[in-house]
Amino acid sequence: MAIQWKGVFPALTTKFTANDELDLDLFGKNLDAQLAAGVAGVIIGGSLGEASTLALEEKAVLVQFAVKRLEGKIPVVLNIAEGATREAVKQTALATQWGAEGLMLLPPMRYKSDERETVQYFRAVADSTDLPIMLYNNPVDYKIEITPAMFEELAACENIKAVKESTRDVTNVIRMRNRFGNRFSILCGVDTLTLEELVTGADGLVAGLVCAFPAETVVLYNLIKAGQIKEALELYRWFMPLLELDIHPKLVQYIKLAEAYTGLGSEHVRAPRLLLEGEERKRISQTIEQALSTRPDLGKYAAVSTNPALSEEMKRLKRIQS
Repeated sequence: MAIQWKGVFPALTTKFTANDELDLDLFGKNLDAQLAAGVAGVIIGGSLGEASTLALEEKAVLVQFAVKRLEGKIPVVLNIAEGATREAVKQTALATQWGAEGLMLLPPMRYKSDERETVQYFRAVADSTDLPIMLYNNPVDYKIEITPAMFEELAACENIKAVKESTRDVTNVIRMRNRFGNRFSILCGVDTLTLEELVTGADGLVAGLVCAFPAETVVLYNLIKAGQIKEALELYRWFMPLLELDIHPKLVQYIKLAEAYTGLGSEHVRAPRLLLEGEERKRISQTIEQALSTRPDLGKYAAVSTNPALSEEMKRLKRIQS
């Protein structure tokens, strides 16, 4: 399946049991909800997926399970986040064997490579595979920025197709478009910048809170892309306290708690992460409960849509929400 790098791509959490084993039943339930909501693809083994704590065998199980469950309806993308180029190339080959249809690729982990080293790392991985690749540009968390000059060098790698834009600089969307046109698809990688980056030209988003609120996320995307900014802004304002859970070091615990509230996941995390407790748990729970108590009726957006096909899609999402 050729990946269309647009629309909503959930950065899936990894579901664990209380015994710290993969919870494939719950993982499957969340996959079903994402598919029903109309996401464009799913990403496994990202930061939100607690990738650094997963064994290679667990990644294989997750990818193969998702590929089988989704039956080719949407693509499965595996995140590659390694310190050594040879290990990144190895996991890229394994991703193909497991059935993944694309990669999300981070710069080298733990070593702050310079521009020349970073470009060579990306080239080595891209040259080793035919899989389409989305680079993850997140200098805030990973300390390495993929600059426009580096993208200029990487443009020769035909299978580097997209970028997850997480620099927190909204003008980067304009900067990339001005320099490269549509050579690279741009996906917003920060939940709290969803509207701003989609309005300025991003093609889609790699989202976190979609794990707990798939229908709301897809409706927000559809409204913005349909140019219904007034309605999108109303939904975005409701969503913002939840979206802010995505920009905290404990985003995994926060979003998993939200998933538990909506029935699409559990709180179980893998050590060294621990379950939330005390005042912190109370505060995050209050945020989620407040959002649920004022959860918008998605059906009303179908009523105002000027696009008949989009109106029918929003009615369908309203039924899912209910």
